[in-house]
Amino acid sequence: MTIDDIKALIAADESRTLELKKTTGELKDGMHSACAFLNTDGGWLIFGVAPTGLKILGQQVTETTKREIAQAVAGLEPAVDVKIHYVDVPDRPENKVIAMHFDGWVWGERPHTFHGCPYYKVESTTKVMPHAMYDERIRAHQPQMYAWERQMADGVTLADLNEKHIRGCIRLGVEGGRIPASAMSAPIDDTLAKWNLLKNGNPTNGAVMLFSNNIEEYPQFRLRMARFLGNDKNEFIDNQRAEGNFFDLLDAGMAFFFKHLNLSGKITNHSLQREERLEVPYHALREALINSLCHRQWERHNLTGSIAIYDDRIEIANPGIFPPQISPESIKEPHESYPYNLKIAEALYKSTYLESWGSGAKRIMDACREQGVEEPTWRWDGGFVIVTFKRPNKETVSAELSPEQDTNATPVATKHDPSTTQARPKYDPSTTQVKQIIKVMGDDYMDLSEIMTIFELRSPKRFRENYLNPAIADGAVERLYPDQPKHPKQKYRLTEAAKAWKNSQTLDRQSDGEG
Repeated sequence: MTIDDIKALIAADESRTLELKKTTGELKDGMHSACAFLNTDGGWLIFGVAPTGLKILGQQVTETTKREIAQAVAGLEPAVDVKIHYVDVPDRPENKVIAMHFDGWVWGERPHTFHGCPYYKVESTTKVMPHAMYDERIRAHQPQMYAWERQMADGVTLADLNEKHIRGCIRLGVEGGRIPASAMSAPIDDTLAKWNLLKNGNPTNGAVMLFSNNIEEYPQFRLRMARFLGNDKNEFIDNQRAEGNFFDLLDAGMAFFFKHLNLSGKITNHSLQREERLEVPYHALREALINSLCHRQWERHNLTGSIAIYDDRIEIANPGIFPPQISPESIKEPHESYPYNLKIAEALYKSTYLESWGSGAKRIMDACREQGVEEPTWRWDGGFVIVTFKRPNKETVSAELSPEQDTNATPVATKHDPSTTQARPKYDPSTTQVKQIIKVMGDDYMDLSEIMTIFELRSPKRFRENYLNPAIADGAVERLYPDQPKHPKQKYRLTEAAKAWKNSQTLDRQSDGEG
């Protein structure tokens, strides 16, 4: 390095990446700046230049000077290997300029401190790093040690965990080839320990979030859900709040989608069977909600995730951030996986609820393309990550309801033909969920688990509240033991009124040329 290089460096005055000191008498302040460079974008620390006037003065450099500089640099942690340049000042033969360059911080590295205190740069000013910033960087550097999900849960024991949820996850993992079959008969705590959801034999926060029935100390385990009138939040049609573990919130969110989104149907050419689907693909909404629950910042206990349904769009929001490697724009491109809650994500991966390799956004977009629905968009508003699905307009929904007829199929009369007109039953289901139960149930009795399996729901409580009880109250479903609602062998079947309505729907489809 030459004096011309020094002149070029100082030409633009002090900045975020340049700090000037008159002599090493300011060595301590200089090390504060060096620490700040290491924690920000890097920069040059130069001794021997007057900050006011930018006059190159240099200073005498002795062995004592070099030893003091080395001792000062040793106060930086983690240790840095910095090259120190001693540059001669032509018009001051006894003096030298001392220059040191420090590399900037990279996400995932441990933040630097000088004598135990972290510093960073705000423009050209050196400041003590806020605790929140330091903690975030420490967490990024050692997530396995400092992550919220890995901390031991307060006031929760193994007895508070929902065994049915855990066993269900193990079964799915075995069926999906991600867990050895031996896990089916192994003690639950052995599996939880292998999933790093126990600490000293006790549940971690991650285990509580996934499986606990005891959430008294976790106010963030909530999901706000609203159906708004119009395209803003001025007035709502339905406003709910669910609380519980991961599976409770997932079931509640999906039930809310079924309650307020349109169902459409069409006849496929290859099978001549009617396919019914939500206006926005079920699998896309489910994947987005799973990602929202998995990757949110659960340590932010004063915030809750939300589902907002408007006339023109659906928004799923979770308190969180995008990983530094991913932006709202690049998330649509192929990328690696950077889960915020690593252990929660691993457990959901092993139980097949989640895929690895950062493929969630792609699967959401693929499901939308397959159904001819516009791809969603992602954004961050400074506190929440929000994925927005555009709802199809009425013309699009009408098109979905029009059957795709096989040109080789036998023509049938339309429903306006007097010879095919049927008297419609007086009964009509009151909700989308009741319609769904009628369509999937047959004439024979079915138990609760059999019906829930068809809907891919896991919370009996949510299923009863949103599907079964409304269907019973609606007169669509009847109990095998009507006088003993909690009978241990209770089963359910469709009523005659529901069967008549179901048959009328079949006749309507046939008269529309769909059968």
